[in-house]
Amino acid sequence: MRGGRHVAAVTDASFDLAAGECLALVGESGCGKSVLASALLGLLPGNAQTAGSAVVDGVDVLTAGEGTLARTVRGRRIGLVPQSPAAHLTPVRTVGSQLTETVRALTGARGRAADKAAGDAAGRAAFPADHLDRYPHELSGGLAQRAATALALVGDAPLLLADEPTTGLDRDLVEHTAAELRRHADQGRALLLITHDLAAARRTADRVAVMYAGRIVEIAGAEDFFDGPGPRHPYAGGLLDALPERGFTPIPGMPPELGDLPDGCAFAARCPRADTRCSAVPALTEGVACHHAEETQRV
Repeated sequence: MRGGRHVAAVTDASFDLAAGECLALVGESGCGKSVLASALLGLLPGNAQTAGSAVVDGVDVLTAGEGTLARTVRGRRIGLVPQSPAAHLTPVRTVGSQLTETVRALTGARGRAADKAAGDAAGRAAFPADHLDRYPHELSGGLAQRAATALALVGDAPLLLADEPTTGLDRDLVEHTAAELRRHADQGRALLLITHDLAAARRTADRVAVMYAGRIVEIAGAEDFFDGPGPRHPYAGGLLDALPERGFTPIPGMPPELGDLPDGCAFAARCPRADTRCSAVPALTEGVACHHAEETQRV
């Protein structure tokens, strides 16, 4: 940043994701979820720096050059449902032409075969066939979301990053999209679902990773997280308690700015269990990063 200042947008993120599995990444806005997805696709801004490795289908995408990312990763190894779909659609091309072009580029299909594959992708995303000749500016937010989802599904990439894929959709379409994304994983591919919609996460995920202030603070099986013992980190428990069906209790306070993080646990200022131990950053141990994990096991 200006003046030589650095902002740690994501720190020590470590997880694996197997073929046939969905990992839901949840947390408040600004915690680093979309930055993590952008890093996996080489789409970070020019002033960003990365360290570590991220191996997807044999390719370390953090160290790969732009040529490798463009030719062999984006759309082929990793598909993306973007958080801002309208910004990722070409404004001077119809949805149908963009779908057909993507089919040709990723599958090699031509002519009627390409048109059919484009229509099939639109159907999978519940994008209406009679809207394929429309331009992005003629679409509602929900239709743009479905168009972007259709484009992401074309290549059947081994890893699909779905960043807020249910934004702007009504409940029936949320269910349809969640089911289609789950089908993607059930067919032997991996799905990283980034979402605020905990209902969609519960419907789709095998595991849940909770991010707070740039760090993953808990990783748990979805069944245990939503229906079993429950979250072990107090922030993760607060996310569930904020749901209408769980009491609608907000988490007090606000998340810290990533450029001004405290020296210790970033959640301490909002946590009722904080004490002197929280002056040190807790390590992610046995799936949870909290000095009080043994005290916050839910019943």
